[in-house]
Amino acid sequence: MDFVLPTRIDARPVAVVGAGTLGRRIGLMFATRGGQVRIYDPSAGAGADACAYVRAELPKIVECIDGGAPGEASSTTDIAAAVAGAWLVVEAVPERLDLKRQVFADLDRLADADAILASNSSSYPAARFADAVARPQRLVNMHFYMPPAQSAVDLMSSGATDRAVLDLLLAKLPRFGLFPFEARAESTGFVFNRIWAAVKREALAVVAEGVSTPQDVDGMWRVNTGPPGGPFRMMDQVGLDVVLDIENHYAAERTGLPEGPRRLLERYVDAGRLGVKSGAGFYDDYRASA
Repeated sequence: MDFVLPTRIDARPVAVVGAGTLGRRIGLMFATRGGQVRIYDPSAGAGADACAYVRAELPKIVECIDGGAPGEASSTTDIAAAVAGAWLVVEAVPERLDLKRQVFADLDRLADADAILASNSSSYPAARFADAVARPQRLVNMHFYMPPAQSAVDLMSSGATDRAVLDLLLAKLPRFGLFPFEARAESTGFVFNRIWAAVKREALAVVAEGVSTPQDVDGMWRVNTGPPGGPFRMMDQVGLDVVLDIENHYAAERTGLPEGPRRLLERYVDAGRLGVKSGAGFYDDYRASA
């Protein structure tokens, strides 16, 4: 089937599928130009929390964007209602290939024929689920980090993505305070995440081997690099279950990666210490915000 680029973009909503840590942040960024963002999640509570986050953060983010204006965010437990009329649909569901395949099959069926379908997957190339959609020309990887603090975005073709889709996103995303960078060949982990994975894996290995502690690694990171936090604080923010899923995916594709970092993550996940979202991870001081 042929694919035609979306028109009347400024008059149409953006839909975000998934109201978790990244889903709500993606919604925030697309609400910065006076438009409408719809956030779908099967949990009504998660959707309401995501909208509350957008409303609270939006005024100060709009001030930092040239031409910014507060938009509106709404949530729904009806995926068809979320994507109706949207020019862009961004998937932000857990990092499970079977789930992503099902989500994109549903989106392909429910979204407007000219809607761009984008995956926020942190490690899966969209080529892995391109056969789930009838128009793979509109399917693209659009991976976010942690906006608004980290507003870089990886763009990567599914192998069948229409070049015009990539060019449109490269031109439009900066209007929302985002900084797109194109991965010019298929790459598990895209650009920055491949580099970050090596840093993260070695940090985990240092702790798994008893050489240091999460707190000392982060302390040395701050002293030597300047930014607050450190590898273990960052992993707590993402969610240690998500970090483990990503590491398992890398290990499945790249033989010979050390097991120690994954075993360490498994101990924390099995103990329910998932990071900020559970109140404790490598650190214990998240209870007030959990």
